[in-house]
Amino acid sequence: MSLPRDPAILLSYINTQLRDFHSDLDELCLTLGLDKAALVRRLAEIGYVYDPAHNRFR
Repeated sequence: MSLPRDPAILLSYINTQLRDFHSDLDELCLTLGLDKAALVRRLAEIGYVYDPAHNRFR
């Protein structure tokens, strides 16, 4: 799957997927075939970390 290149759009896309379709980040990555570590790194570059209690990047 091709993810949005723009970091803000990527953040919005991932958080929407987490909110609407996936119970946690592991499930999202497994379902969409994403490299979890790479995704976490990309969003960390713009100051966001995954919050499992709220199932979103904050």
